[in-house]
Amino acid sequence: MLFTASALAPAVPAQAAAAPTTTTAADTAAPFPVTIQVEANHTLGELKPVWRFFGADESDYAYMKDGRKLIKELGELAPQNIYFRAHHLLTSGNGTPALKWSSSNAYNEDAQGNPVYDWTILDKIFDTYIESGVRPYVEVGFMPEALSIHPQDYPHNPPPKERVPTNVGQAYPPKDYAKWGNLAYEWAKHCVERYGAGEVEKWYWEIWNEPNIGYWRGTPDEFLKLHDYAVAGIRRALPTARVGGADTAGAGGAFTRNFIEHCLRGDNYATGQKGTPLDFVSFHAKGSPSFVEGHVRMGISNQLRAMNDAFTIYASYPELKNTPIVIGESDPDGCAACTGNQLGYRNGTLFSSYTAASYAREQDVAAQHGVNLEGALTWAFEFEDQPFFAGYRTLSTDGVDMPVFNVFRMLNRMGPERVAAQSSAQVPLDEIIRSGVRNRPDVGVLASRAANRLTVFVWHYMDDDLPGADAAVNLQMAGLPATLKNAKLTQYRIDQNHSNSFTVWKDMGSPPTPDAQQYAQLEKAGKLQTMGEPGTVAVANGQADVKFDLPRQAVALFVLEWTNAAE
Repeated sequence: MLFTASALAPAVPAQAAAAPTTTTAADTAAPFPVTIQVEANHTLGELKPVWRFFGADESDYAYMKDGRKLIKELGELAPQNIYFRAHHLLTSGNGTPALKWSSSNAYNEDAQGNPVYDWTILDKIFDTYIESGVRPYVEVGFMPEALSIHPQDYPHNPPPKERVPTNVGQAYPPKDYAKWGNLAYEWAKHCVERYGAGEVEKWYWEIWNEPNIGYWRGTPDEFLKLHDYAVAGIRRALPTARVGGADTAGAGGAFTRNFIEHCLRGDNYATGQKGTPLDFVSFHAKGSPSFVEGHVRMGISNQLRAMNDAFTIYASYPELKNTPIVIGESDPDGCAACTGNQLGYRNGTLFSSYTAASYAREQDVAAQHGVNLEGALTWAFEFEDQPFFAGYRTLSTDGVDMPVFNVFRMLNRMGPERVAAQSSAQVPLDEIIRSGVRNRPDVGVLASRAANRLTVFVWHYMDDDLPGADAAVNLQMAGLPATLKNAKLTQYRIDQNHSNSFTVWKDMGSPPTPDAQQYAQLEKAGKLQTMGEPGTVAVANGQADVKFDLPRQAVALFVLEWTNAAE
């Protein structure tokens, strides 16, 4: 039989259906035709799970009520294969977080200037990760007050709902680099003693955050010295520790080249030897949304250009040909804790469709340069004790998952081997890098396979947050076993009425404090949902066809499964 969209009709409660308040020409426009062709027997190599990295400014949220819940959900995606990066792990304070602020009280000095270490808060953070199947991507920073050369502007217990400056006392170099290196050593040694060398050597260790902009108030050479002393300390505690960096803002340009040259061939400030270990390299790539003519316009081209520029730098060094690359922050904009009209994409499906489109393209950009992309870290977590859907860049709000989180649940269902797939409406990579998705919608595809299983990931994205016609998609899956007669087909969906807690919350009347029944409904709506029940699709001569409509900003995952070729 022909498996169509009507065969996967949504089964959603009445309150989950959000009717538009106005009708536009775009709302009533006829769907435009799209053909997607997948060749299940044409492998393109490994499909790396580059999505499995996450992070946040506020490290102390991890062990709080909603933070702990979200860390657990992240760990459930792929236990022991999820990594989390956070700022402020060494910042001085009592562990009370604010926007863009946390602290750990890890380092102090006694009256004689001797180091005093206290790992209590850091242990709470890392214990929460480990207990949930999440591993640290350790950012060694920022500067403890007792070590900072500029302690006079150090924040103390800032108001929790105000953003804290990034360029004050915690951003300065240490007054004593030997003490800084010993702090890194003692911390790494403590981690080995607490979690075991076999566990800690699987972590990533990098020094500081975006040292090419205001997060670092020293000179570039002082950063190299900071980096060398910290890496030497970590490697002294654990010679097999995985160390790298520099997690620059953007590609980093001359700063990145200077960092690489120093690590490959420079004089090490801490050891006096040539070079500094460089097990991975890292940078940040951000989009640039704006607010134009009353609506949000995303800037996906800005994010992809940063990747293209960084990969160009790394590819110019033969020594880095196989070195893993982690995009240590990979996001639609530059400030998770900020709000504003241009950031109005975050609660709904524009964020999820953007994320789907960008993750698929990241691997294509890396392939063009022949570099080894290991991960792309989503800088989005949660903000404890804030209003529901407050407009921050998050994966959940007050313990309720946002639509974007379900993109990662979809990606986690992809197989390990990428297969050939093309869409007649997929915007070419060079066009997106040059000018974004402004002239026509991007209906793209990423496909993979595993044993007796084919997965097809499809998105419908446009930079402008405006209504538009649905895509009428004819999905043609070829290269299946020649003797296969039928297969089980499940469609997962993120759109206005599926996997979308924000729509349900609005339909409730946007309650500031949902009651227990409403909260349970929101939790359920935040999970990944299917379009109806799984069905059966006919297979003939190794091919199965599926027709479905995909609204703008929707993301779909098709999972085709069979037990053996005789069925």
